[in-house]
Amino acid sequence: MHKPIIVISERNHVFRQRVEVSGLEDLYADVPPAVGGEGSAPDPHDYFDIALGTCKAITVQMYAKRKQWPLEGITVKVQRDDRQEMKGIYKLAVTLTFHGIDDPEQRARLEDISHRCPIQRLMTQSTVDITTSTE
Repeated sequence: MHKPIIVISERNHVFRQRVEVSGLEDLYADVPPAVGGEGSAPDPHDYFDIALGTCKAITVQMYAKRKQWPLEGITVKVQRDDRQEMKGIYKLAVTLTFHGIDDPEQRARLEDISHRCPIQRLMTQSTVDITTSTE
């Protein structure tokens, strides 16, 4: 089991949260002013979307490195469409830009590999069981 992630409300802020991840610099989360926050940090939806984008990037980079392909870098753009979220539909459009890969077959393979990142699988193929308790 992994060490827990700790989320602590920041004093003197409306909804800002400090996120402690063991051994790493703290992260912060907030909500936009439109819903009463300060907009001082990514909101929880942003972190959900960030998880997908970073996982795809890392998965592609690991594959290209193993194959010794000339991938110099990757840019991943994640565009959220949450207009129907209340109906249970949350859409993410992902655009990948490969830097240093010109071969169309390698590019197609890298795109295919990006669909296999663990976070995409978690988001699309898993049942997530959440338990919540108080102390």
